Amino acid sequence: MRALAMTPTRHPGCPGPAAPRRLEFGASPMAQVVAQTCALATRAMSLPFDTLRAQYAKAAQVGLIPRSMLAQRDFERAVGSAERLALGPWARRL
Repeated sequence: MRALAMTPTRHPGCPGPAAPRRLEFGASPMAQVVAQTCALATRAMSLPFDTLRAQYAKAAQVGLIPRSMLAQRDFERAVGSAERLALGPWARRL
């Protein structure tokens, strides 16, 4: 029987990131739509935080802020905390 792979997401009702849930061929189309919608919503809500991380990296590359592993760690902790606070169960946990 063929299985359809689904994109991992973080919402409790969606498949988890470590072990993506696989729907058997012929599974409910509604379950597939819900899972794909959860994945899309998680990506859309995480976009501002990803943009912030990318901007920090670019600023370090061009020399606007010091290239420091400790500073980057502190920045990532702050952004990760803000992401978990803002997105709750939809936040990514790396």
